[in-house]
Amino acid sequence: MKHISYKILGIPYGQNKTRGDTSAPEKWTQAVIDQTKHLTKVKEACIFHVTFLLPPNKFPLDLPYGSDLDNLVKRLLDALNETIFSEAEGKDSCVIEINAMKAKVDSDAEAGALIEVLPVRVK
Repeated sequence: MKHISYKILGIPYGQNKTRGDTSAPEKWTQAVIDQTKHLTKVKEACIFHVTFLLPPNKFPLDLPYGSDLDNLVKRLLDALNETIFSEAEGKDSCVIEINAMKAKVDSDAEAGALIEVLPVRVK
C-alpha cells in the first residue's frame, strides 16, 4: 500500500443535526465519499492521522473548543469505509492507531479534513 496524504474539502460534521441545515452532516459524508473514491485502497493495517479544519461557526459560545472530536472521527471513518477502506477485511478496523486533532480556520472555504494513511506491518 502507498502512503496517502489528501485534503478533503467541505465543512466537517459529526452527529446528525436537529436544527439549522439538518442535511449538512450527510452532505459532508457524501463529500468525503466523492473526494476519496479515486484514492488508493487500503488492504492492510495502517496508521490514520486526521486534522479537522473547522470554520468559526463550529466554535459557538457553548462549545469553545469546537465540535466533539470523537463524533467527527466516527462520521469520517464511516464514509471512508465506502472508499479507501472498502477492500480491507473489517473495513476501518484495519486502522491500528489514530491521531486526530481539530484546528480553527478563518472561513468555510478553508474547512475540511487533512488525512494521512501510513502503512504498517503487524506480525
